[in-house]
Amino acid sequence: MAVAAGYANAMTDNLASSGAVEAVTARRNAFLLAGAAAFSGAVPTIAIGSGGLTGQYLLDADKSLATLPVSIFTVGIAAGTIPAAMLMRQIGRRLGFMAGAGIGIAGGIAAGFAVLADSFVLFTIAAAVIGFAGAFAQQYRFAAADNGSAEFRAKAISWVLAGGVAAAIIGPQTVIFTRDLFAPIPFAGAFFATSVLAAIALMVLSFLGGSARIAPKSTERSGGRPLGEIVRQPRFVVAIVCAIGSYALMSLLMTAAPLAMVGCGLGQDNAALGIQWHVMAMFGPSFFTGSLIARFGKEAIIGAGMALLALCAVIALMGIELANFWLALILLGIGWNFGFIGATAMLTETYASEESAKVQGLNDFLVFGSVAVASFSSGKLYAAVGWETLAIFAFPIVAICSLALVFSVMARRKEAA
Repeated sequence: MAVAAGYANAMTDNLASSGAVEAVTARRNAFLLAGAAAFSGAVPTIAIGSGGLTGQYLLDADKSLATLPVSIFTVGIAAGTIPAAMLMRQIGRRLGFMAGAGIGIAGGIAAGFAVLADSFVLFTIAAAVIGFAGAFAQQYRFAAADNGSAEFRAKAISWVLAGGVAAAIIGPQTVIFTRDLFAPIPFAGAFFATSVLAAIALMVLSFLGGSARIAPKSTERSGGRPLGEIVRQPRFVVAIVCAIGSYALMSLLMTAAPLAMVGCGLGQDNAALGIQWHVMAMFGPSFFTGSLIARFGKEAIIGAGMALLALCAVIALMGIELANFWLALILLGIGWNFGFIGATAMLTETYASEESAKVQGLNDFLVFGSVAVASFSSGKLYAAVGWETLAIFAFPIVAICSLALVFSVMARRKEAA
């Protein structure tokens, strides 16, 4: 009996030790992914912020197509979501992320040479490649949540998105210091610099440890349950609806806001500052969003995000002064943060590890596909109906997400009963 008890105690100690090692590795990987997100996340700020101006420079006649590379960049992200997830399902997170960074390096070099060659077509293709690479970076948040305890997942996701705060600073500063490296040709240096940022992210990602370094086993690659069975889960539906609603609404209003501010005579500088405050509001709360989710629950934080998105629309409808625009954009960023992080954390509850690749790929395809549609339509809707009507669109979107949340709460209470 004593021998058996000693053996049991030894097994318990080993399991506890193994769990402690996994927890440390999970935290280390989350920090590394947050660091990689700071550099990978700076690339979209350059592609979006400078893509339209570069397109305008490359076009000789019809300037209406100047923002096409930005739209194609967004389409590239949506197109890359499922291939990125499937590749990592075969070779593992670490090698998959490094491959994505390698694609980003190639896309940045191609974009820089396209600008030097004065080719709008090649630049647009290169923007699609950069967007495709960005789809790999969108998986960082899921990779951070793959390991560690269920309580740690929301924190891990928020830590990775917190890297966006640094990205919001690194991206614009990179443009300032590199856009005139090939003067008198503008912006070529900035797009070459995106390759440097991707290379730094690649080096950070190479230090990922634990299961991130290992290719999934054949049993994990089998895929688990059919996708149709997974997507029929009420919690999956709620997570998808809230993620799409918060992200697409944010994209719709954020894209139109600078146009509206300039149209109201507030100037391009104020419009740029408004977007900068918005980006900081998007990622700044990530330092504590995970802790709020752990304390109050996912539904409560998503609900708070929806309330902030509705309040954003109310502020936008109250006037067209500078304060209205800036406050609306700040509320839009915080509302997106709560809604999107909460929905992502909720999604991680709906699948097993062997099902993660296809579920995460489908989620990002649906989310960023909707973001691409919102980005495409925002300018045209603003021109057709104006800023106030565009702000009103927030209310039905928030209402749909809120009804989905109520349904989720009722379903969980029924299960508990």
